[in-house]
Amino acid sequence: MNSINNLREPPVALRWFVLSVVSFAMFGNYYVYDSISPLADVLAKQLHFTDDNIGLLQGIYSFPNIIMVAIGGMIIDRIGTRKANLLFSTLCMIGAFFTFIKGDIVTMAAGRLIFGLGAESLIVSITTTLAKWFKGKELSFAFGLNLTIARLGSFAALNSPTWAKSFYDNWQGPLLISFVASLVSVIAVLTYYFLDVWARKKFVLHEEQKQEKLVIKEVFKFGSAFWYITLLCVTFYSAMFPFQTFAIKFFQEVHGVSRETAGFLSSILTLSAMIMTPLFGILVDKIGHRAKLMIFGSMLIIPVYLIMAYTKISLFIPMSIMGIAFSLIPAVMWPSVAYVVDEEKLGTAYGFMTMIQNIGLFATNILIGKVNEITQGYTTGMWIFSFFGIFGVLFGYLLLKSNRKSTKFDLEKPKF
Repeated sequence: MNSINNLREPPVALRWFVLSVVSFAMFGNYYVYDSISPLADVLAKQLHFTDDNIGLLQGIYSFPNIIMVAIGGMIIDRIGTRKANLLFSTLCMIGAFFTFIKGDIVTMAAGRLIFGLGAESLIVSITTTLAKWFKGKELSFAFGLNLTIARLGSFAALNSPTWAKSFYDNWQGPLLISFVASLVSVIAVLTYYFLDVWARKKFVLHEEQKQEKLVIKEVFKFGSAFWYITLLCVTFYSAMFPFQTFAIKFFQEVHGVSRETAGFLSSILTLSAMIMTPLFGILVDKIGHRAKLMIFGSMLIIPVYLIMAYTKISLFIPMSIMGIAFSLIPAVMWPSVAYVVDEEKLGTAYGFMTMIQNIGLFATNILIGKVNEITQGYTTGMWIFSFFGIFGVLFGYLLLKSNRKSTKFDLEKPKF
């Protein structure tokens, strides 16, 4: 049996294999999340669902995470990422199963709620896993590659009307595929579990630093930089994901395109992120300027919704601009937390950050669904999304000011 002195750092190939495994867990997670949007018009026709119902199916995913994802973050710090990954991915699989077994709003909403109970905490757990394996070793690039594979799940789901067209004859077909995707996630998590157990016997790794107890008040000890990043996170994602909830239906009804074309247009965000997020990760590791890049990304999304609402310009243009923002901000934002929060509190930090994000996603999905129903259109909702971009710029500016006053960290410096 090896002594601790004979252990060495894990080889680079092992780190990247770990990255690929946990990223495929994220692939299944992202596929299930985005399985509702391309199905919206089928649900309306076959099950007579309204925009309120569709907004509920997407919004209720976020509801349990207003509380659970914060608790989940502390659970991660307490039991470690291996067990947490397995726990949360299993919940995702159960939720995906209940979503497709019966075509009524109560059962499907319950399935989406169970899925949400595990999904966001799984993202937090995998994010924490990568932070422990890659901190100080191209962390932003690792996060970027993780998001690329994860968003391949979103891309596959949003384009499923094309590659799985025959499944759309019935509302259950696409949701069965999403259940299979959740199984992929569980298999990937099990693979990581045994890999991590083996690796910790052979190599020197960051120890799973467990908290002796779960102390909610610890989050209030985080500095202002963490909270500005968190507020920018909620405004940014509230502008992106609730838009995607209704994007395919919006493209069909306002711009008169087919479901297949609408699905591709919506997936431009994901396709852009798959290609550019790792590249932005490399860039930010080399040049720094994290707060400035978050401001720039937020500025990009301010005009695009109004362009789509008021003009007949090619939808490829505004969606491509959104794709740049959707690639840039996550590549900068999530790794930045690892530099402003102590490592042993990362699970808690990511958990609370995702909790606040889910408050915004839950409220915004419900809000946009109701606004669309009341106004019988999409213009008011597009104005709401644009205002989120303005708030993102504000919080990015406050983060930049906070960074200039800090003596503990510098987000503007490169980390290579």
